[in-house]
Amino acid sequence: MKEIQLPDIVNMEDPESVFSEVRQIALMISPQFAHKFVDNVLRDIVRLFHGEYPGYRRCTTGYHNLKHTTDTLLAMARLMHGAFEAGENFTREELNLGLICALMHDTGYIQTLDDDVGTGAKHTLIHIDRSIAFMDNYIAGRGFSKRDFKDYSKILRCTSLGSKIERIRFPSRPVELLGKMLVAADLLGQMADRTYLEKLLFLFYEFREGGVMGYSSELDLLKKTIDFYLRTQRGFARELRNVNGYMRCHFKVRWNLDRDLYREAIERNMSYLKFILENHGKDYRDYLRRDGIYSKQPNQ
Repeated sequence: MKEIQLPDIVNMEDPESVFSEVRQIALMISPQFAHKFVDNVLRDIVRLFHGEYPGYRRCTTGYHNLKHTTDTLLAMARLMHGAFEAGENFTREELNLGLICALMHDTGYIQTLDDDVGTGAKHTLIHIDRSIAFMDNYIAGRGFSKRDFKDYSKILRCTSLGSKIERIRFPSRPVELLGKMLVAADLLGQMADRTYLEKLLFLFYEFREGGVMGYSSELDLLKKTIDFYLRTQRGFARELRNVNGYMRCHFKVRWNLDRDLYREAIERNMSYLKFILENHGKDYRDYLRRDGIYSKQPNQ
């Protein structure tokens, strides 16, 4: 009998399936959770990435797309639930704040209608500033209470490239915890994705357009991804205080699985990447598995 893996639980290709699971998790944290508030933001984010939000083009980045945002959202909800089961308490406002920050964290990649040169990847190094600006305007335009969202910029800044979390002055422990969990959710969501390795090719071209240095080719980025994975493991322990450990608490309570399915999925991805690099450095594209694009796809 096949062991349950991360994609078996929720259809991550379907935003509605993700949203349904997030609602269920939120109710496990707070039985009085009013999902209509977050649902409105969910719909607007889908519209934004699809090019249906007033003043904005559709998403033009293949790596930082709607799928990445929904992956991050679900990972964030799971971490928050795991933290709750481990004894952390979140107010209704903090629960909303954590979920909405996950939805908003990469809105800075979306181009405005008059920004018609290149793709949103050119904003890579400033996308957090743009995400904060988008959330500023969104909150003001929807009449939300600024009191409930006053700390969102600190949470979003945690996910910036090269962010020094220890230098951020958090107003409270819950806000600090939400910031660290969003960083973890951002990393776990993308690295556990079954198509993570294929999407790294998109990331290379986003980095090149956005002026992120250090990667000379697609293959070079693939090679350096192994070191990136090792750095994230150290970062979880040092800067993030092992908040990724809350995943196991979540899966144990929600699915009766005493396992961390994210860690397992990431390790499978890294194992397969090592296989490609060791055996197929010259034809690595043939062994990446994006549906309908690459044909030589061994079973993983």
